[in-house]
Amino acid sequence: MREMIVNYVQTDNLLADARQIIDAARQYAYRSVNMAMLQRNWFLGKRISMEVLKGESRAEYGAEVIKQLSKNLTNIYGKGFTKTYLYSFVRFYKMFPEIFQSSIGKSGILSWTHYFLLLDVDNDDARNWYAHEAYVENWSVSTLRRNIGSQYYFRLLGSQHKDIVKKESTQSVAKPHTDNLDFIKNPVVAEFLGLASNADFYESDLETSIITHLQKFIMELGKGYAFVARQQHIRTDMGDFYIDLVFYNYILKCFLLIDLKTSQITHQDVGQMDMYIRMYDNLKRTEGDNPTIGLILCSQTSEDIARYSILNDSQQIFQARYLTYLPTEEELRREIECQKEIFLLQQEERNE
Repeated sequence: MREMIVNYVQTDNLLADARQIIDAARQYAYRSVNMAMLQRNWFLGKRISMEVLKGESRAEYGAEVIKQLSKNLTNIYGKGFTKTYLYSFVRFYKMFPEIFQSSIGKSGILSWTHYFLLLDVDNDDARNWYAHEAYVENWSVSTLRRNIGSQYYFRLLGSQHKDIVKKESTQSVAKPHTDNLDFIKNPVVAEFLGLASNADFYESDLETSIITHLQKFIMELGKGYAFVARQQHIRTDMGDFYIDLVFYNYILKCFLLIDLKTSQITHQDVGQMDMYIRMYDNLKRTEGDNPTIGLILCSQTSEDIARYSILNDSQQIFQARYLTYLPTEEELRREIECQKEIFLLQQEERNE
């Protein structure tokens, strides 16, 4: 018997069952159409590439081939076959020569628009990593566009350990690294908060904006994070304390405390976070949880703090800078290098 394209579990609710059937059919239709479009574009790219190779002067001949083919296809089929698109089909074939032999290509999860964005990523390792993450994490087109634009890959690669990203692209989520630093991204690009590019706002404004855009903020943090609380109250004999944001990472199996600062980090901020972590480990941490980690998210990090405070040998407290705008590639490169230097200062004593 031919495999059914629509499957559902019958319940006592007619409307719920009808929605199951319709949604399943829509999903099947979407993936079928998407797969057909991907194969069409890939095979067109392959055929054009083979034709171009026939020319003695490949650049001139190739340009003429694509120009004439675009004209002919447009006359026959209408829009969708401009020279720009035909060139993108060729790049698609060349950049993903074995796409339909991979689990990503076979799944039909990524659309042509996903791949079209990936074509602009020149670095092979970065492109493959973005494709893998988009597939595993089910990134939307807008999420992929933002992560490419904010140099997500290069921030992970440049500001922490150089082998993290490459290993993440080949390992499943079930077998991650367990180094806390692998899960602290620096800088944190949070232009989606809609705050001014200067620091002329209160910490409460920053906190409110994060909560309003919580899903995007969690995606910016990285893998495995779940929101726990805002302004979590801890009562001790020293008084009442309120932690700005609390998350739990189910991969690291530990809590992440975030203290928000709209100014440069200070020794007092580090001391306060150290106290928060100790209190949280004592009062909130349960059996099976790893030690709590703390992140001081500030408008400006400090080399002196990294060198001379308890950050220098702590495996539980980290500083990171947030950016309220999407920087240019050059600005982001400089910021990554700056944060990397601070990161290395924090590691010096720990590695000795």
